[in-house]
Amino acid sequence: MLDPELLEILVCPLTRSRLHLEGDFLVAEAGGLRYPIRDGIPVLLIDQAELPAGITSLEEFRRKYADHIPS
Repeated sequence: MLDPELLEILVCPLTRSRLHLEGDFLVAEAGGLRYPIRDGIPVLLIDQAELPAGITSLEEFRRKYADHIPS
């Protein structure tokens, strides 16, 4: 279980959007990248995130959601 105060400040490292808890994942509001929680610790590494349905690569995600990714 994640501390609610921690959840309030965590953001997606790629899109900088808020994250919400879905089971054992933190899911980004923008784009839907799913970051695993392992042994109670959020793994906020972009290369460890699960891609949303229909997206086959991180590069495809970056192209599709370019307007949600800060420069």
